[in-house]
Amino acid sequence: MARTGWSSPLATAVCAATLLAVGVGAQQPPPPQPQGAGQAPGAGRGGGRGGAAGGAVFGAADADKDGSVTRDELKSAFDKWFSAWSAGTGALTQEQLATGLNGIFPQAPAGGRGGAAQNQTPKPEDLAAMMAALPDTAPAKPAKPRKVLVLGKAQGFVHSSIPLAAKTVEALGDKTKAWSTTITYDPADINAENLKQYDAVFLASTTGTFLDDPNDPAATAARRKALLDFVRGGKGLAGIHAATDSYHGNPNPPAAGGAGRGGQGTGLAMQFMAAGDKNSDQKLSKEEFTGLADTLFDKVDADKAGKVAQADFAPRFAAALPPAAGRGAGPAGPQVNEPLWPEFNKMIGGYFKFHWVDPQLITVKIDDPKSPLTAMFHGQEFEIRDETYTFQQDSFSRGNVHVLTSIDYAKMSDEDKAKEPAASARTDHDFALSYIRREGQGRVFYEAHGHNEKIYAMKPMLEHVLAGIQYALGDLKADDTPSAKLKASGSKQ
Repeated sequence: MARTGWSSPLATAVCAATLLAVGVGAQQPPPPQPQGAGQAPGAGRGGGRGGAAGGAVFGAADADKDGSVTRDELKSAFDKWFSAWSAGTGALTQEQLATGLNGIFPQAPAGGRGGAAQNQTPKPEDLAAMMAALPDTAPAKPAKPRKVLVLGKAQGFVHSSIPLAAKTVEALGDKTKAWSTTITYDPADINAENLKQYDAVFLASTTGTFLDDPNDPAATAARRKALLDFVRGGKGLAGIHAATDSYHGNPNPPAAGGAGRGGQGTGLAMQFMAAGDKNSDQKLSKEEFTGLADTLFDKVDADKAGKVAQADFAPRFAAALPPAAGRGAGPAGPQVNEPLWPEFNKMIGGYFKFHWVDPQLITVKIDDPKSPLTAMFHGQEFEIRDETYTFQQDSFSRGNVHVLTSIDYAKMSDEDKAKEPAASARTDHDFALSYIRREGQGRVFYEAHGHNEKIYAMKPMLEHVLAGIQYALGDLKADDTPSAKLKASGSKQ
C-alpha cells in the first residue's frame, strides 16, 4: 500500500477574492493544457473519454510528427483506415470500425483496460494551486483521531485528475487536522482486516469494476463484502466524479475476440457511425467515411488556420462528435447500461449515463442551503465548467439520497440541453451533483464534479468536499433524510 472556470455570484468578499486568486473567474473555456501523465498522446488535461479518443486519432493522423494535424493528414489517415479495415468490401460496418479503432489506442497489458500502472503523481502546478486554495479549518471537531483510506484504482477510463484528487484528500486532512490519510492504488487493500483501522473510504474517480479480480471470484466477493460491511457497520464512504462511473454496463459482454470487448474504440465507432451514416444503412461507404474526416476537421479547425495543434485537437474532437450514450456496452446495436453491482450502485447513489463535455458551463443550484455541507455557498447559485455527469434514469432517485446541489436545468440554453441525446435523457430533468445518504449505520457523500484538475483549486469546492468527508466520518452532523421524503412532508428542501 503506497502513501502518498468557476464564476460565482457568492456574496462574501472572501470567496470572491479566493476565486479570483486562483484565476477561474473568466467565462471563457480554460486555455489548452499540456498533456497529462497517463493520457493518450494529445489527449490534453481533463480531456475525458472524448479527449482520449481525440488524442489517439491525433497521434495516428500526425504523419510528419510536427505537433499539428492538417486536413490532408486527417483525410489521409481515414483513407488508409478504410482500405485496411473494410477488407475490400466497399464499406465499413460498425464491428469493423470498432476493431480498427481499438487498434489505434495505446494497449493496456494483459488484465484489461485498468491493468496498466496508473500515474500516482499530480503535476506540480496543479498540486501548488490546490495547496493554495485549502481551507484553514474544518467545520467540525473530530470526535477522535480519524483515518481515511483513499482508493485511486480505475479499472475503466483513467482520469488524469485521480492523483490530484487523492492528494487533495490528504492535504485537507493534514491542513485542518480532521483526519490522517493513506493513499492506495491496490484494490486488494479493501479487505475486512485492513479496513478495521479506517473510519472512511474515499473513491477518487474509480471506474469500471474497480474492486474485482477477474481471475479470482472469491477475492472479488470478499472485497465487495468488506466494503459493504464497512459502511453498513457505521463507517463512511465518500466519492468524487467517476466513483459513479463504476459497476454499470453490459452484464453479458461479447465473447473474447469480438469488437465489443470494451476497448475505447468501440464507443468511438458508434459515434462515427452516428455522425457519418447518411443513408442509415448501418455502414459507412468510402465517401461517407472520408466525408466524415472533412466534417470533423471543419469543427476542430475552429480558427480556420489549416492545421490544429495537439493541445487543441483533443477537446475540440470530443465536442465535434455525438455524445456516447453509455459505456460498457456491447458492439453494434442498442447500448446496454445495467447495474453490475446493485448494492454498490444504490449505496453510491446512482450510475453514469451521459456527460456534458468539459468545459461545459453549468449553473449549480443549492438544493439544501441550510445544510452545513453547503454553508460555503451561502445559498447562492454559482457557475462552473467541468465534465458534468448525469445518471441513468432508474439508478438515481431523490427517494434514495438527500440532494445538496444540482444542475439548474432551467438556466441551460436549448442548444446545451440538446447535447443530451434522447436515448440518454432524464425525463424528469433532475440532475443531482452532490448528495448524502445513510447506508445501514454508515454515511455516504458524493460530488459529481472533479474531472478537471482546476476543480481542486477552487476553495468553496474544497470546503464542500471537506464537509462531505467529515459527514461520512460521522463528525459533521447533517440532515440526510431523502429529499423526496422531505418534499412529501412539506419541507422546502
